[in-house]
Amino acid sequence: MKKLACIILSLMAIVACQPTKQTRDMTQQTLLERLQAVPDSCFLFGHHDSPMYGIGWFGDEDRSDVKSVCGSWPAMMSFDLGGIELGNDRNLDSVSFDRMREEIVKQDARGGFITLSWHLRNPKTDGNSWDVSDTTVVNSILNDSALHEKFVGWLDKVAEFLNSVKREDGSKVEVIFRPWHEHTGSWFWWGQKLCTADEYKALWKLTADRLKEQGVDQVIYAYSPGTEAKTMEAYLERYPGDDIISIVGVDCYYQNRESFAPKINEALTLVNEVAEAHGKIPALTETGFEGIKEADWWTQALLPNLKNHRIAYLVVWRNAFNKPGHFFGPYPGCLSEEDFKAFFQEGSALFVK
Repeated sequence: MKKLACIILSLMAIVACQPTKQTRDMTQQTLLERLQAVPDSCFLFGHHDSPMYGIGWFGDEDRSDVKSVCGSWPAMMSFDLGGIELGNDRNLDSVSFDRMREEIVKQDARGGFITLSWHLRNPKTDGNSWDVSDTTVVNSILNDSALHEKFVGWLDKVAEFLNSVKREDGSKVEVIFRPWHEHTGSWFWWGQKLCTADEYKALWKLTADRLKEQGVDQVIYAYSPGTEAKTMEAYLERYPGDDIISIVGVDCYYQNRESFAPKINEALTLVNEVAEAHGKIPALTETGFEGIKEADWWTQALLPNLKNHRIAYLVVWRNAFNKPGHFFGPYPGCLSEEDFKAFFQEGSALFVK
């Protein structure tokens, strides 16, 4: 039954590429309904910046390292809005926002899904997201009128981009938006030691309210701490509320096989408990193994640790074009290429043609 369910969902995604009545019927489903329809025993496979660049290439059309290996696109594509707040034409990883808009529309037309993160600048110091030299940034956004006005202007630029991502019929493409991630660590200026729980929740509310005021009605929000939380109480300490969040996830990366299994199983058990208690969709919002130095990583290290948990999707991080060894997905000729093909054929992970 598992294989049949996964095949049916995969076929639905493939059919969505064709201009048929079934395609039109599918587009009437909301993004939330489509995510809820992912079978419990399957998950959407995602890759960050997949059509933008990869190992040995940048900016090619109709290309993805994942697609080059298995012949199909990732079902979930992840992109980052960092830099949009400054009015830049490219994001922090040199990706053109115009190209990003085009690729989001293409992915939607395939029947695929899109999630967006936002590694924005530090509005108080003008540093990057990782600038934690000032511990009062979130408080100042909320209470300093000048900084508040500046930050609201940044949100308006995000809204302008989101509202510009439209299909040929003029309807806006629905996406997952995942700001303020990994807040249980303290490496971003919105992290655990950089603001109080109430300030963090107020930042989320400000974000959601302002985007709504600007007409953004086609996003659902994902909440994605790191693996620091060990109890439901700790996981929900900074949760902005059921009225804002639709997806609860976790960012969990791999260092070695011995430590990964207990870490990811503990994290996904907690995510599933929260999802069940709050009626939300569970996800593995970021994962991966930098450099993938184990030939059987996909089928023997990652996949077995997903079997006992429900996740609607997972996203592995990018394959950098300009940073040797910084890749998290497969590419032709890599050590794990054949294992990824086996992972693809196994059937739990969903892709789109």
